Amino acid sequence: MGAGPSTEAEREPLLAPSQAEATSPPVNSRVYARRWLVLTLFSLLGLIQGMVWNFWGPIQNSAAQAYGFTKSDIAVLVLWGPVGFIPWLLFMWLMDKKGLRASLLLSAFFMLLGSALRSIPLSQQPLRRWVIHGGQLLNGLAGPTIMSAGPYLSTTWFAPDQRATATAVASLFSYLGGAASFVVGPLVVPAPNETATITAAPVSDSFIRDRIQLVMYAELAAIAVLFAAILLYFPSRPPIPPSVAAASQRLSYRSSICRLLSNLRFLMIALAYAVPTGVIAGWTGVLDMVLTPAKVSQVDAGWIGFWSTVGGCVFGVAMARFADSIRGMLKLILVLMLAGASLASTWFTLTCLSRVTHLPSTADLSWINWCLTGSCLFSLVLILLFRESYDRLYLDVFVSV
Repeated sequence: MGAGPSTEAEREPLLAPSQAEATSPPVNSRVYARRWLVLTLFSLLGLIQGMVWNFWGPIQNSAAQAYGFTKSDIAVLVLWGPVGFIPWLLFMWLMDKKGLRASLLLSAFFMLLGSALRSIPLSQQPLRRWVIHGGQLLNGLAGPTIMSAGPYLSTTWFAPDQRATATAVASLFSYLGGAASFVVGPLVVPAPNETATITAAPVSDSFIRDRIQLVMYAELAAIAVLFAAILLYFPSRPPIPPSVAAASQRLSYRSSICRLLSNLRFLMIALAYAVPTGVIAGWTGVLDMVLTPAKVSQVDAGWIGFWSTVGGCVFGVAMARFADSIRGMLKLILVLMLAGASLASTWFTLTCLSRVTHLPSTADLSWINWCLTGSCLFSLVLILLFRESYDRLYLDVFVSV
């Protein structure tokens, strides 16, 4: 696990294709202009799914004032996103057997139903709380397909020299959706009087509820338009595949899963990707809750979350391209990203515990510490996602190359 160059063994496929697949005759290939429409619909759906998932965290003070939500309610509302990944094998099986259209239609339907459910203007607050939780869970069930189907879409629709770009766009929009919610929520929904800035005008609970309802209606309308567009036109694959890999026979789903779960190299790659993703997703969803005791306003916390996510996306793409141009530096870059995230998050934690550590805790320090933490972790995730080894891993699992 050092920083030396990759060995030949590390570049070998995790699952080697069968001899019949390896000797299959070449096929005609063609790319279609409609592939950009398919990518646009998929990316926009990922953007809205990320916004809906991270809707309540950035406005947790307003939600507590308007609906009587506790901190536990906000944490659980964020938790429904990861919970939606529990039946991931079912969604991957559906995508493998029925194609991308069926999987994305099901995910879009879950999002539409969940957004409609949480937008019902019920007057009874306990019932309204349960309805909102149900809507967030349904939105979380769309996560496995939207978060993981980017490489599959790029392989199915795009030529090999455009695959990295398509994967980047399809994957980034989900993260950008979470970043957008940090801006849209606090700017549209006012903070309660006790957590707002001194110069802010007093706001009533009914006004806060109306603004929250306005954002939920807007997200519902956007999902409805995307669902209708996918229903009208979103083919699973083009008439003629764009490459030999896209036209190749798929490996057996059950046997490939069993072989992967017993492959130590695959488990290490999955662990390196999953841990930073889980950490950054868990902290991002409750960032406003964490920063409120540090006297950071709801709007400032939203901007911190936004710039840490966007900065991580930009920096991650740049570092991935740098790792591509200089071979043998990937491990060193990943180690540096992990070290930077560890140091920044440790300092961030110590400043939040200022009563114990007596370290200064200001909004400026929170900006710096969390932006560094978020940028390093998002960069780490995106480097693993965009690197050729990750695309090669995906192709080796599902396609004989």
